[in-house]
This record gives sequence, C-alpha cells and structure tokens, in this order.
Amino acid sequence: MGAKEGFLKYNRELPPKRAPKLRINDFKEIYEPFSEEKLVTQAARCMDCGVPFCHSGCPLGNNIPEFNDAVYNKDWKLAYDILDSTNNFPEFTGRICPAPCESSCVLGINKPPVTIENIEKNIIEEAFKRDIVQVRKPEKRLSQKVAVIGSGPSGLAAADQLNKAGYQVTVYEKNSQAGGLLRYGIPDFKLEKWVVERRINLMEQEGVSFVYNTNIGKDISGAKIMEEFDAVVLACGAEKPRDLPIDGRDAKGVHFAMDFLTLQNRKVSNEWTESFDISAAGKDVIVIGGGDTGADCVGTSNRQGAESVTQIELLERPPEERSEDNPWPQWPMILRTSTSHEEGCDRKWALMTKAFVKDDEGNLCGVKTVEVEWKKDKNGKMGIKEIPNTEKVLPCQLALLAIGFEHTIYEGLVEELALARDDRGNVKASEVQYQTNIKKVFAAGDMRRGQSLVVWAIAEGREAAAQVDTYLSSESFLEKRDESFYATKAI
Repeated sequence: MGAKEGFLKYNRELPPKRAPKLRINDFKEIYEPFSEEKLVTQAARCMDCGVPFCHSGCPLGNNIPEFNDAVYNKDWKLAYDILDSTNNFPEFTGRICPAPCESSCVLGINKPPVTIENIEKNIIEEAFKRDIVQVRKPEKRLSQKVAVIGSGPSGLAAADQLNKAGYQVTVYEKNSQAGGLLRYGIPDFKLEKWVVERRINLMEQEGVSFVYNTNIGKDISGAKIMEEFDAVVLACGAEKPRDLPIDGRDAKGVHFAMDFLTLQNRKVSNEWTESFDISAAGKDVIVIGGGDTGADCVGTSNRQGAESVTQIELLERPPEERSEDNPWPQWPMILRTSTSHEEGCDRKWALMTKAFVKDDEGNLCGVKTVEVEWKKDKNGKMGIKEIPNTEKVLPCQLALLAIGFEHTIYEGLVEELALARDDRGNVKASEVQYQTNIKKVFAAGDMRRGQSLVVWAIAEGREAAAQVDTYLSSESFLEKRDESFYATKAI
C-alpha cells in the first residue's frame, strides 16, 4: 500500500465538467482531462482494506485495491495487467457503469468513496496512450468454431474470451456496426463511438470475425448456424420495450426512448436516413421514466433544442441520504442527479400518466397526469392510490417512454430454435452452465438475466465463454465466477 493515510489526507475529486450551457451544443463527452498527479492522489485514498467489499460490489470482481496501488506508484503496465485480468472493456465500464463498487467501498461508510470508476477509465486510456495495449493473438488456433449472436457488451466479452482460448469466433450483428446499445443506445456525450470502434478494431486484429447487417433467424436461419458451428452464444439483449397502453397511445409524438436515442446516435455517426425522424427541437418534451435511459433522453432533448424537458417518475422522490433500512454496503437507494439533469430538466415524482391528449389531427398536445401516494395494505404490500383533485394536463408534443424492457425479441431465432423461457420471459439458461434447452446453445447478458447493467453484461459474457470452453474442451482455463458470491446482488 502506497499512502498509508491517503484516505485521511485527501478528499474525493472527479474531473471537471464542461459548462452545461456549452456542452449542450454538441454530443462530445462532457468531462475535461484529469492530470496524472490528481489521479495518483485519488488512488492514494484507497484504504487497502482487509476485506475489500468493492470486490463483491463489482460483478466482475475487479482487483481494485491492487490496481489502485499500481496507479499510486505510477506503474501503468501493472495497473493495466491487473484490470485487464478481470475486465475486457474498462473503457466502457469506466464511462457508463453506475459503479456499484464505489457504493461498496469501505471508505464510503463515513466519507465519500474512492473514485474507482474514473481511475479505471484512466488506467485503460493511459494503457492505450502508452502502447501498453497490444494485439494479442492466441498461441494456438483450435479447429472448433463458435458463433456469437449479438455484438453488445455481453457478446463482445464472450467473443473476446473465446478468441483468447483459441476458438474460431464469428460475431453476427444485425446492424451495420458493432456495439449493440453501446453504439446505438448510449448517447455520445456519455460514450463517444470512437471508443467502441477502437476496441472492435483491436478484436478484429486479434482474430475475431464480425459479420454485419445480418439478422440470424431472418437473413440466415438458425438451422444453418447450428449446422456450421460447434457452439453458439446468444447475446441478443432484451430489446422489447415496455409499453404504456393508455388512452391516446396512438397519438403522433409518443415514442419509445430507445427509438429516439438510436436515431440520434445514427445522426452523429452519419448513418441516419431522412425517411424517419424523431426530434425534440422546439417541443415540450415529457420523459416518462426516472432511470438512466430517461436521463439520456433528457440530455439528448436539450441538445436537440427542446423548448422544455420534464421527467416524471411513478415512484416517490428518493431520500438524499441512505435510510436506516438501506445500510452500507447495499446499493444506496438515494436521489441521483445526472449530468443531463444539470443541463436543464423539471423532475416530478409520484406522478402517474393517465392519458395522452391528441389534437384534432391526432398529434400529441398534452399528457394527462395525476399525483399518487404509496401506502402499504393490510398485508404489508406497497400499492399506489390516486390523490383526488390532482389531475393535470401538461403541455407536450413529444413523449418518450423510458420505462424499461420486457425481454428479448422472440420473432426469428428464439422461436425458430424453440428456446425455453423462464417465468419472466427471458431465454432460460442454467445459472451454472449457461446452457439453454439446446445443448450447444448458450445464452448470456440481458437475454438471459433481463435488463441490467453493462458490467453485468460483460460478466455474463465472460462466464458464458468459460462454460462454452468447458463444453468444447472438457475443461476451461478461462476465469469462472462463483455464483454464490453474487447470489445476493440486486443489480
């Protein structure tokens, strides 16, 4: 451990952000550079705990105290080697992960936690800048072929791991470029797409093949894939959005959040065709849903020139601090203000959407809402009750549904292969082997566990790869995680 009393001497500090009024004029990342000396100081705050709870807080089990110590000593090669041993894509998690590791940081009991996420991001960026990241091809290329369907974080992690093990890996992507939601869902102001492209280029140099504009189950049958490959990893995500079937749902101007975000990402990447567009310019925008996707809609709407942006949430306003029944090291159920909210947004809680109001031509002109209160019934179950005389119609010409996803898309591959589903509608795959009801077909990520975090997607892809390796070669030298270690994780 480098600085024995660093956690006592130094305060938490993050990179400065560009001013909100400036950054809403573009889609560039919002954070300014952070000096090496400041990063070293932040790494010095790590306590090198006897029991580092940050390990269990991270689904990947990153060796956080070890890479913090390496950063403190400015040993970037060692820091990268430690981080790379558990995380295939720290350039992604270092930018868009909600950092459950920081919520579990022991220092966080009575002080602001270590800036683990920012340290992680800077380790990988320094590694690329210093040419520490090198093309690493497997020493031996095996004869077995593995198909990975979907190039989101889970599919990429599975492909990367299987390629390291020597298998001939082909990734199939239905879109024109790889990345899944990393490319088409996450706005550029959180993750610029050159970051994704840099990693894809590296994977290609290391031997992973990518096939684009190919929807398996439609452009190529599942039967053909089953015939040509020794194993198949399904990582198609949970793309079916949750709808809000209320009066006026057919109004022109009501859209799913991901359709809105995807179009903007395509515009930034010059992939957009003018045949269809969703624009917030000059409109009163209402974002329904208080999560990260909703916040992304807020930031995107402001950049498009919305007249006003309102985000409404059915749940009550969270507390500023942890409640007594939400102690450390649990995930803190507290109010979070994103960088998008800082740029301008009216946030409303405990508000139910009752109807979408249309004008005579069918265009959306308002959203009817009512205030609600949450109460426990006689059985202790929480429920909502409308508050009388609180109905309002909020002006709105663009409503974005950001209320989550139900499950993966069934049409095509899932139905063709007759894949079993669990009681939540996800593709059913065992907790240990990640195998579906078809022996050579494995599932990982949101397709298997439901909508979740990018860090969980990477962890799932790594684990699925290890299970495929065991299936094809009887044993695996790829890292496997102990499921019982994560059994209580809610994220």
